[in-house]
Amino acid sequence: MTSATPLLRTQASARERASRSFSLMLCAALVALLLFREGLLLDAWIWAAIKTLPLLAALPGLWRYRLYTYRWLALAVWLYAGEAALHLGEGRDPLLAALRLLLAIGLFGTLSAQIHLRLAAAKSAS
Repeated sequence: MTSATPLLRTQASARERASRSFSLMLCAALVALLLFREGLLLDAWIWAAIKTLPLLAALPGLWRYRLYTYRWLALAVWLYAGEAALHLGEGRDPLLAALRLLLAIGLFGTLSAQIHLRLAAAKSAS
């Protein structure tokens, strides 16, 4: 008798590894930029810590391919994009605000790609 149980995937595809790598890089760059702006330029280390804690908490989940982390960070990243857009519109540090906005949008794109790839792989496996 043969059972029709599908084999579980144990390794990520090349596209999933690439989107994870880009997600990690963009998240780390956003953390570095926030620490630079809030901590060094504005000397507001408390705000720098408060703003970077969610991103730092997400890094281990991104590294371990935790789909839940990708999903909640894809929602939370819009807070960073919104703040950057607000600073860009007000003219406060326009170059840094534009860079933060681009990093946040890029991070959302890579997170969305990872979510899409993982859900498509799960659907095809079942």
